Amino acid sequence: MTNEIRAIAICVFRHDGRILVAHALDASKGERFLRPLGGRIEFGELSADALRRELREELHSEIEQLELLGVLEDVYVYAGVRCHDIAFVFDAKFQDASLYQRGEIPIAEAGWEGPATWQHLGALSSVDTPLYPAGLLALLFARSA
Repeated sequence: MTNEIRAIAICVFRHDGRILVAHALDASKGERFLRPLGGRIEFGELSADALRRELREELHSEIEQLELLGVLEDVYVYAGVRCHDIAFVFDAKFQDASLYQRGEIPIAEAGWEGPATWQHLGALSSVDTPLYPAGLLALLFARSA
């Protein structure tokens, strides 16, 4: 991924002051972090279509009512490699409303540490586990004001 700009689409599902996040580990830094679900936009694919595909792959779930919240750019180091992402950040709803009542939702994709969980948005700014991409928390607080 060196010298490549990666376009991704991620989704911030919100429910009762919480957002759904995946848990991951950057073993090279020993850093645990959180990130909303989603992934790479393939060539010729629109960001909303990429997000629908990624959620089908990761959670076996369909989504609706997509709303683009903003676009974030992040340059960072992951697994010892310098990365550059442009993230299309969406809000959406699950078609299956029962997912909002589950404390944990299994992720059917390698690279994540366990299931996705609902985390209180207000608590994320004081947690030792950062929320990525950089700027996401500020975007969410600005959009909820």
